[in-house]
Amino acid sequence: MNKIRILPEKVATQIAAGEVIERPASVVRELIDNSIDAGADRITIRIEGGGKKLIKVVDNGEGMSRDDLLLCVERHATSKVKEASDLLQVKSLGFRGEAIPSMASISRMNITSVPRGHLTGHRLRISGGKLLSIEEAGAPSGTITEIQDLFFNVPGRRKFLRSPQTEKNQITELLLRASLPFPHIHFRLEEGPKTVLNLPGSDDPRLRLSAIMGREVSKVILERVEKRDGFTIRLFAAPSDFTRNRSDRLYCYVNGRNIRDRSIAKAVMEGYGQRLMKGRFPQAVVFIEIDPSLVDVNVHPTKQEVRFRNPQEIFQAVSSGIGKTLSPESRLSTIPPLNVPAREPVYRMQTPFASVSDGEWVYKEEKAAPLPETKTPFEKFSVEREIQIIGQLGGTYILCQSSEGLLVVDQHAAHERVVYENLKRAFETSSVEMQGLLIPFEMELSVKEKTLALEKGDGLMAFGLEMDHFGGNTFLLRAVPALLKDVDWTSMVSELLSRIEGKEVDFAAFMDETVTVMACHGAIRAGQKMNREEMRLLIDQLKEMDLPTNCPHGRPIIKEFTYYEIEKMFKRIV
Repeated sequence: MNKIRILPEKVATQIAAGEVIERPASVVRELIDNSIDAGADRITIRIEGGGKKLIKVVDNGEGMSRDDLLLCVERHATSKVKEASDLLQVKSLGFRGEAIPSMASISRMNITSVPRGHLTGHRLRISGGKLLSIEEAGAPSGTITEIQDLFFNVPGRRKFLRSPQTEKNQITELLLRASLPFPHIHFRLEEGPKTVLNLPGSDDPRLRLSAIMGREVSKVILERVEKRDGFTIRLFAAPSDFTRNRSDRLYCYVNGRNIRDRSIAKAVMEGYGQRLMKGRFPQAVVFIEIDPSLVDVNVHPTKQEVRFRNPQEIFQAVSSGIGKTLSPESRLSTIPPLNVPAREPVYRMQTPFASVSDGEWVYKEEKAAPLPETKTPFEKFSVEREIQIIGQLGGTYILCQSSEGLLVVDQHAAHERVVYENLKRAFETSSVEMQGLLIPFEMELSVKEKTLALEKGDGLMAFGLEMDHFGGNTFLLRAVPALLKDVDWTSMVSELLSRIEGKEVDFAAFMDETVTVMACHGAIRAGQKMNREEMRLLIDQLKEMDLPTNCPHGRPIIKEFTYYEIEKMFKRIV
């Protein structure tokens, strides 16, 4: 008896569907690609159960005839590719003819389509790959696709889907990413009676950037266009003081298609260079418009990877373009920002030069001449140890003298340790003191941050933050931890929300991470002038800490040069 068998068509189709459709967000991605290719300028997505129960996509595109409607559910039926050579000139987002039949094989699907200019169209019903009916139907011009009970006949795949909340977050993130290259299209995401996301169409790309990255970033983001032979790159880059702890705000598009490309991400990081602090990531958007013959989009089933014919040219153009975008000369010539009322400036940290690493990427700074060997002081400051304040160096370091030599203290790292331990003790004993603001602080969040704030913002009350939704993407911060002073509240809340995203948050387990973020934002900044009394108070407080040698991120706070080392430097001893 033969061990090798030819799979039944139904099983083969379900296996193929698993490569194209991984989760509800995959369905949404494929359907909105089809809507965009059909010339729609209004796309509405409705979901139930995070998309597991229902995904409904409504567009006002060109629609399909009865014959095309029947063909679209057949495997490898497409209007975008006719022969093999067409794969070298793909200009549309969809082209394989796999997505619709894949969805049809693992769900209960209804498609209603009315060609543009017609009063009536047709509705097709299919379940588990089996055609149930096709009949005449009335509807507005365009296409309505309903996907019910995704993976109902593939329980092995269905059980690996995440919670409805997580799946909804994935759809929201996908829609935000997909909408950036198409600011003229009105995208809307609804769940039941609630509008999750509303992105009106506009000719101004900065309005879409404002919705996705937040108004504060959109006001200062810089733009540059790099034109090369065969391709054009349009760059949007936020200044380096708007960095994040994750790379989730680094977007890349090739001919309107959102892709994930390590090389381009590396080029962006290289363009920022020493403007970035270790462990921080920029906010930037890279739009690449390239001759389709110079890029292969038929690389991965999800079409999120591409292969360039000239990858080094692309890398160099992105890297140098980002560097030029961030240069002082570029800032003088950038297009005017959105007309948004200015707020009081906040004091921002001047980040020190550092190397950056993420996964396989390692960025090495050029090595300078080595400093004399130093040692970190012993774990616990002796309270009796006499330390005299000498002064402040560069508005960043406190210079002290002890009986053993010279101490150099990083003021931001030192104060970060003090604030961290004080906050942690207060939270652990539930004795955090909240300070009400006489005038509530107004924060403008991004669309995604707004959704997170509405869903999980109440949990931040445990950390002394009280805020209310004021309307749109605006929130009012009414109370803050009394231990924190002179904080960029919008930046801090934004970072806290980004850490909450996608987690079923246990705020007890989340406490240390949250306190670390709050301490970093609440600490004295590098470049901030301190008088002698303030320096003395900080050093005295540091002595009382459990770990006075390192900040919560692990960076050293103090370096000590002994008299022996200093005398050796000046050749006073051999």
